[in-house]
Amino acid sequence: MSQSTRNTSTAEDRKNAVVVTAPASKSVSHRYLIGAALAQGLSTVRHTLESRDLERTRAILCAAGAAMEQLPESTPASGAWRVTGMGGKPRGGAPAAPLSCDVEESGTTCRLLTAVLAAGTGAFRIHGAPRMHERPIEELTDTLKQLGLGVTFEGKPDCPPMVLHAQGLNPGLCGGAVTLGMDISSQYFSGLLLAAPMGSAPLTVTLGGEKAVSWPYVGLTLQCLTDYGINFEVATRPHAEAEWALLPPGAWRELTAALPGCLRITVRPGAYRAGDYVVEGDWSGASYLLAAGALGLRPVRVEGLRADSLQGDRAMLDILQKMGARLSIEPDAVTVHPSALHGVELDMGDCPDLVPTVAMLAAFAQGSTRIRNVAHLRFKESDRISAPAQELAKTGVTVDELSDGMLVHGLAGRGNGKPDHPSLPEGITLSAHNDHRIAMSLALLDLRQPEARVKSLLDDPTVVRKSFPQFWNIWEQLA
Repeated sequence: MSQSTRNTSTAEDRKNAVVVTAPASKSVSHRYLIGAALAQGLSTVRHTLESRDLERTRAILCAAGAAMEQLPESTPASGAWRVTGMGGKPRGGAPAAPLSCDVEESGTTCRLLTAVLAAGTGAFRIHGAPRMHERPIEELTDTLKQLGLGVTFEGKPDCPPMVLHAQGLNPGLCGGAVTLGMDISSQYFSGLLLAAPMGSAPLTVTLGGEKAVSWPYVGLTLQCLTDYGINFEVATRPHAEAEWALLPPGAWRELTAALPGCLRITVRPGAYRAGDYVVEGDWSGASYLLAAGALGLRPVRVEGLRADSLQGDRAMLDILQKMGARLSIEPDAVTVHPSALHGVELDMGDCPDLVPTVAMLAAFAQGSTRIRNVAHLRFKESDRISAPAQELAKTGVTVDELSDGMLVHGLAGRGNGKPDHPSLPEGITLSAHNDHRIAMSLALLDLRQPEARVKSLLDDPTVVRKSFPQFWNIWEQLA
């Protein structure tokens, strides 16, 4: 980020801008509530995202032995919780009556808690919505089996619903080391790191697979472990035949990517430390608001964002800048100004949740935008490559679906008497594809129309409750 871009905020900018507050980070909320639930004693976790996904995580943690009380300072958008930790390992049911763990549509809940519950004792039945029962999880469960977990799949092989038969994690069964990939999701890796402190011995997890998607989310997990007093070491090497080099304490924060075979993390057994924790703002949820600043008629100032955040979706700033947007960045706020955008080529493997938002930005840009290294988006709440392509086609935008992403042909500057931006013709209906991120990204189509209409055209605008329940209330200020 250039110095001129970082320091262009003025009092006049702030006066003219629409000011909104970023939602709490969903990723950090999950991790910090898990840490508090596993700790011994009382903790407070403030500014948590209040959404369906977090409801599921809280409910399962409480069923497994924790207790959570909502504090009076909570609001519909920002929760505050007093957590009584389970002070040990999650407790399941008997083999004939497993503890029901309904994740609904929350992939984060499913993946993180599958590993965490596997470190407990007893039987846990992981199940959810129909789409969840199509999302494979065998890479994680195969690794957990090496540590002593028994798994029974009830339906489609290697997918929920499944019953975990847990007896704690025993690294001794595999020589204290496992290899786990991140080709499909970094949440497998994060889940195992969160579970590892409850193991009977140190566990070394080496990054395997062919590529590492969403690496920055692992950084958020390591930050959570640090804050909760868990000891771990990170080692890297330049290639798979080189010697391992142990990073100095805290140097893992400088890692922006990870190569398979070239990173390993050793977590030592230990107790999560109870305390007072505050969740930072969410760059994923803020992406729609930041994009609105570039596409709308007035600057948009989003407050509550840490400029030095480890969240991978902070990449939204770099993407906007590459596409030609003017930004004003402060330590805890970002202002985006109306800008003419142009097409770019983007590797979004580390920030896949931004793809639906960027696809909409690209539709308004001049030229084509190539998004690559996101083949795993086919396995999210919806097919997040096909869904944006289908919906943008309704507005006159051509999107080529590729094996690992998409090519969006922007309309700006086309001429020939046709609109130079996506348009919503009379009688059109839009589908959220039962996906919160698709619904919120489609809202950007409002910004070049005389009045906000997307919410009324969507088949299910309520799907945003999954991650950003207050979205439509905030959007009214922008569209």
